[in-house]
Amino acid sequence: MPIIVGVPRSGTTLLRFMLDAHSQLAIPPETGFLQSEALLRSTVPPRQLARQLTRLPESAPAWSDFALDADHFVEAAACLPQSAGLPQVLRLFYRLYAARLGKPRVGDKTPSYLQHIRAIAEQLPEARFIHILRDGRDVALSWGKTWFAPEREPELLVGRWAQSIREAREQARDLPYLELRYDQLLNDPQMQIRRIGEFIELDYHPAMLDYHRRTPERLDEHQARFQSDGQLLVSKEQRLQQQWRTTLPPDISRLDVWREQLDSAQQAACRRAGGALLAEFD
Repeated sequence: MPIIVGVPRSGTTLLRFMLDAHSQLAIPPETGFLQSEALLRSTVPPRQLARQLTRLPESAPAWSDFALDADHFVEAAACLPQSAGLPQVLRLFYRLYAARLGKPRVGDKTPSYLQHIRAIAEQLPEARFIHILRDGRDVALSWGKTWFAPEREPELLVGRWAQSIREAREQARDLPYLELRYDQLLNDPQMQIRRIGEFIELDYHPAMLDYHRRTPERLDEHQARFQSDGQLLVSKEQRLQQQWRTTLPPDISRLDVWREQLDSAQQAACRRAGGALLAEFD
């Protein structure tokens, strides 16, 4: 089961659509429920676990993105053995999502799971983590323009980027884990997709490079997100605008944009914030 992780704006959505273009594999929009400590610790019966899952993440539930009937999912979970725990309920969700698309295999793409690799592996031992890494300076420029950016200054975002990657590498120690460079994916997508295929035991198919032909249809799943108090967090239109580049073939012009958009002082500040990790991209 491939689980795509990465610092936001590192190419996780692009990789999702490349893999999802395969006839055997379905990857839903970001789930987010596997970062809930309450869910991971819960010992309630399967029916209640399923209901909890449909209401996560607590800050902005994602269920509307999956085009699945919540009551049907809860009733299907009620048919599981009463001894079934969270792993069985999670597998039921993923299985129902893949079945809706007529596919036998499923994965996940949730960037923030970068910080929860070990906890997810404990629930789903079949997970194979694919960590896509992009130059932190390009990440910062893209991330800083989004509604979910925790900071606006590039060097602060580069610092968060570096810390997240270090923590992920530590968590992934001794687990099935593959790192993929965004620049390598854009420059030689076929080779990198074949490499991923070997890692997750999925045969290469040319449709994976033609992902952009299906992206508009797949993006249409993304619905508006509302906070738990009912207030709009982000509209459907904003979410589509945020990911419109995935409707195009790989574009190498997106590499090293920081060289033109950051002045010398900002570049120096980013180098200090990124340290040795940023130097990997030089």
